[in-house]
Amino acid sequence: MKVRRGLAVKIGSISWMPRFLPQIVRCDSVLQSVSGQRLSLLDIGDLPNITIRVPGRKSGAIRTTQLLAVPDGSDWLIAGSYFGGPKMPAWVFNLRAADEIEIIVHGEVSEAVPTELVDAERDAAWQTLRAVWPNFDLYEKRTDRRIPVFRLRPR
Repeated sequence: MKVRRGLAVKIGSISWMPRFLPQIVRCDSVLQSVSGQRLSLLDIGDLPNITIRVPGRKSGAIRTTQLLAVPDGSDWLIAGSYFGGPKMPAWVFNLRAADEIEIIVHGEVSEAVPTELVDAERDAAWQTLRAVWPNFDLYEKRTDRRIPVFRLRPR
């Protein structure tokens, strides 16, 4: 494991981290803004990531979220872990309601079809996600909710 990724995994395992997620998200937004969207905390942590643009399920307004994402062939896998916090991330509800979204990978925008995975498909994808971010196991233990896993298939 690369040094920066190893450090990111250690930081991500800190038990009080979920309480500070809103501040971390704000800090990351500032970092992205001042870098012209070229750098994020996930990039600094040497972690694969994408940005999703999803219409709000109620408002229809486009919501932009950067997420740790693991490539799986030409697809991407993402998990609604929220550091193992008790609440489901808002983007999960929007993604569940969307037939198609935009993804941004290394500055390139494309359309993708999101699919929430269940049963054996979810379990296999979970193992792929864990290989990159072992803290998913810890997050699963921290919460009573089932962490949703999605496959994003570019068009």
